Order: sequence, then structure tokens, then C-alpha cells
Amino acid sequence: MSLIDTEVVPFKLSAYKDGKFITVSNEDLKGKWSVFVFFPAAFTFVCPTELGDLADRYDEFQKLGVEIYGISTDTHFTHKAWHDSSEAIGKVKYPLVGDPGHVLSRAFDVLIESGDGAGLDLRGTFVIDPEGKIRTIEVHPDGIGRDAGELMRRVKAAQYIAAHPGEVCPAKWSEGAATLKPSFDLVGKI
Repeated sequence: MSLIDTEVVPFKLSAYKDGKFITVSNEDLKGKWSVFVFFPAAFTFVCPTELGDLADRYDEFQKLGVEIYGISTDTHFTHKAWHDSSEAIGKVKYPLVGDPGHVLSRAFDVLIESGDGAGLDLRGTFVIDPEGKIRTIEVHPDGIGRDAGELMRRVKAAQYIAAHPGEVCPAKWSEGAATLKPSFDLVGKI
């Protein structure tokens, strides 16, 4: 069963943000766009490149009304230690959420349950609308890093179609480009 259009499960977890420990819950998602970025673990190799890429574009996401949440099965204490010791992670201004009890990891179906990497998360990216519903999903294994630019494009597309019911964004759509209005007249014409 797909998680698309489902509501984020209730949760309440600890996170590290801006030099403090904070609590993050599903209630924090209401009324704004959110992105959950699951990553395997702190102190790894691809993760800091991805989270650093997001940190470099964080202001752009904020201008779109989007909050980013980095999530792993580590604790919020581990996230603080990583933030304090890594140049790439030191740039991160968004919450780094600890999910050692696997609440979100299981709910979003990104937890590796057995074998190599058991107890860690796959690389999962979820765009969540202001009603707390999942709008886009991207999940892949540890060795493939994500691109903040492509995530930005998907967020803008999700926001566009939410604001323009009846329109869709075609392949390679970017902000300002033409969209489509599916209709009987378009069948076989594209």
C-alpha cells in the first residue's frame, strides 16, 4: 500500500536544532509544507554530503514555507555530537530528529529490519503538505545520494498542483513552465 495521500502518524521525538534540544511532533507539521529526509546514520559518508547540500539551500526552502527534518535512528545526542564535529553538518540549521525507537522509520517504511544495515534507515525523502498528508516519496539504498535541487523542483511542483487543482506538471517541469490540464481533448495529442 502506498503512503501517498496518507496522513503522518502521531509522533513526538527529540531533535537537535540551533544549539538546543527540542521536541518535534506531528502537530509541528500542520499549516506548512514539510520535508522528511531519512538517512542511515550520523558519522557516515554520503549522509553529510546530502544534509550539507540541503543546508546550502535551506533558505530557499524556507522562502517556500518549507521546514526540513533530517531523521535517523540515532539519538538527538548523536546528532549534536555530529553537528559539533563535522564541517558539513555544522551548516545544518534544520532539526535533526532522533528516532532510536523506530517510530517514524517504521511508519514511513524506511527501516532496514534485518541483514546488513539492520536498525538503520534507507534514504527516504517525503514531501508533506500543510494538512500533514504525504505528497511525494523517494526511497533508495544507502549508496545513492540525493540532490537538493531535484527535491526543490518536486516541492515546487507539489505546491503548484495543490494551488491549481485540475493542472498537472509534466516531465522536467520547472517553476514558470507550462503545465497541462488533463481533458478528453488531450487524449492522444501529447
